[in-house]
Amino acid sequence: MVSILAEDVKLVYRLRRRLSLAMLDRRVPAGGTITSAGRSSFVTALDGVSFSLEAGDKLGLVGANGAGKTTLLKVLYGIYEPTAGRIVVEGRVDALFNISLGFRREATGRRNIVLRGLINGWSMAEIEERMEGIIAFSELGDFIDLPYKTYSQGMASRLAFSIATSFEPEILLMDEWIGAGDPPFQEKARVRMQDMAERAGIIVLASHSHDLVKRTCNKVLELDKGKVKFFGSADAWFAER
Repeated sequence: MVSILAEDVKLVYRLRRRLSLAMLDRRVPAGGTITSAGRSSFVTALDGVSFSLEAGDKLGLVGANGAGKTTLLKVLYGIYEPTAGRIVVEGRVDALFNISLGFRREATGRRNIVLRGLINGWSMAEIEERMEGIIAFSELGDFIDLPYKTYSQGMASRLAFSIATSFEPEILLMDEWIGAGDPPFQEKARVRMQDMAERAGIIVLASHSHDLVKRTCNKVLELDKGKVKFFGSADAWFAER
């Protein structure tokens, strides 16, 4: 059974610089709550986050910049390990955080399908079996055999989305919507996501677009400075707006 369980999840970063009125170091996390202990300072990016999702749930992560949305996605994906609490994820997970993740600029789109698949732990047989389907869904045509560096942002987004969803991940994590900028493709992508969720999948989508969340998600988790402000049905959340 596909599911996600988060129990009292906390994530704390140690600041590597002394706080001052000087210009902000862009390498330091911008969200959360800053505290001090002796000569050290810390950012609590997530604080006591708890929720659960089951097959078919489509969760919209909402909140201001720095609320902890992207951090939570990375915890769910296993990039960050919680400082406290626990995350239990049952099901095959894929993520769209950075469309260039795993892609090589000099390699062709076709070769990058192979590279991305290998990074995700797919076998060559699985990659070969789905290669033409990925290319067809991406609508890249002959561009698939040109270097990735020649692709526009929209082309790169379509390729990344096509790969990430071609193996029907049971859990798909997304940080904002794909930036394809092509309404027909975005509608096709929305239909594919809807179909995935209806077939016992889970989608977690972090977005500033309330309209997108309303159209896509059945649950909402609102974060405020790393803490849960709301978790429940999307209908209930929008009723309070």
